[in-house]
Amino acid sequence: MESRAGEILITRMTEHDLLEVVEIEEGSGLSRWGWAAYYAELQGVNRDLMLIARVASAPIIEHQRIAGYIVARESAGELHINNVAVRDQYRRRGVGSALLTRIVEAARRLKVQVAFLEVRSGNLAAQALYEKIGFKAIARRPDYYSDPREDAVVMSLTLGEP
Repeated sequence: MESRAGEILITRMTEHDLLEVVEIEEGSGLSRWGWAAYYAELQGVNRDLMLIARVASAPIIEHQRIAGYIVARESAGELHINNVAVRDQYRRRGVGSALLTRIVEAARRLKVQVAFLEVRSGNLAAQALYEKIGFKAIARRPDYYSDPREDAVVMSLTLGEP
């Protein structure tokens, strides 16, 4: 399963990608999952909702590097997007948008009714990206994040009719 969105190659995450995924996670300010949590998720039923992106036009040294990733979980007709992260040098180049679009397409194929995610209240760039895809802010979770402590904005996207 791979597709090109412009110059962005999106494929399913594998065990071999996890060191880079954790490196991106650590540089992105996400709540820490770590290698073991991603590995465990890859063993589960939602492994097809774990995607990575590479930029095909990257310089030869960086060509094989993962530019970003997304991890989601489907349950009871709902999609929960757990993590989305893009390396600093690839931000604002369509990587996050391509990953989100691809995961929403996968959710529609699974007949998911609604998608949810949480985002740091201070991460306005991410919120703008999610809004561009169609997500709407629906709630706030006080002190949801630690290190640093911050509220979460809960966002949702309706994908289908019940």
